[in-house]
Amino acid sequence: MKIIVAPDSFKECLGAEEVARAMAAGLREAVSMAAGLQGAGGGEEPLEVVEMPLADGGEGTVRVLAAALGARTVRATVTGPLGNPVEAEYAIIRSGSTAILEVASACGLPLVPPEKRNPMQTTSRGVGELILDALEKGCGRILIGLGGTSTCDGGAGMLSVSGFREKASGASFQALYDVDSPFYGPMGAARIFGPQKGASPQEVEILDRKMQAMAEEIRKGTGIDVQTLPGAGAAGGLGGALAAYLGAEMRSGVDGILDLVGFDETIQDADLILTGEGKSDAQTLQGKAPLGVLRRSRGIPVALVSGAINDREALRNAGFRYLVPVTPEGMPREKAIDPETAVENIRKAVAALIQRYA
Repeated sequence: MKIIVAPDSFKECLGAEEVARAMAAGLREAVSMAAGLQGAGGGEEPLEVVEMPLADGGEGTVRVLAAALGARTVRATVTGPLGNPVEAEYAIIRSGSTAILEVASACGLPLVPPEKRNPMQTTSRGVGELILDALEKGCGRILIGLGGTSTCDGGAGMLSVSGFREKASGASFQALYDVDSPFYGPMGAARIFGPQKGASPQEVEILDRKMQAMAEEIRKGTGIDVQTLPGAGAAGGLGGALAAYLGAEMRSGVDGILDLVGFDETIQDADLILTGEGKSDAQTLQGKAPLGVLRRSRGIPVALVSGAINDREALRNAGFRYLVPVTPEGMPREKAIDPETAVENIRKAVAALIQRYA
């Protein structure tokens, strides 16, 4: 039996590598018990597990791609989302010509304490500084992951960095978006993600109007209608700004990452694929990592193993064969996101799944 383990991170809890390791441990434990192989020596291993941690352009993108591509990581001090200095990490591929960034490292939601989260106040300025740092190190190609930000400023903070557009104009950009959301409107950056970032209903309306005005300003200045660009609303509108002002190629984050890690080749002859994330719901179907895995599964059964699962009917209709919430019913969230508890929950849930599957 060959099983692919290809999860995203469980945000605010475990990185994708740790999730994949816990899933693999549950698989091996269950199969070993079923085959009566505990302590047995010799013989052919009945289970092949391939760990392939993923990201979708949001948090974890740099770690996943640095490990897969053998890139070196570097750090830079940039302006954080609240204006304070933060240490951001990115990676440079060995040739030195390509940098891998994620905007979350400069303006990510975890960088803002819960009581201070408000996209009316946060800035994407650090993203511009991070890009300039990579350019100054000789990187002419920038692969940038969009997602997980605390901001909804349409890239205004990034563009406010002195000399940013002039210095970045000669570079090549590819932006990997985690959700295909428009710049503004009912499904836009402010209305859908503003509340998660701390905006009140009134502030959401203000932000959406600002985003609409910004889209008009971009159209007048560049001739580009960002409202029609896939992923323009990702990362609080950073996607649209990168596409309009820097000519960034916009691409589904998970598709780009699946290509880079060799997913299509790896799943050949697989019997089952496990994927997952911290919480799965209808937003998963807007372009998150598990959906990308499902779309490229080539008919191989896919199990969605996530911390919590809502909108089960929509997820089943999308094609996930198994829906496996790992958090026991009634367990408080504070305990569920404890890393040791989460690892144990994942291991047990996967072991129970494979026992049923086998």
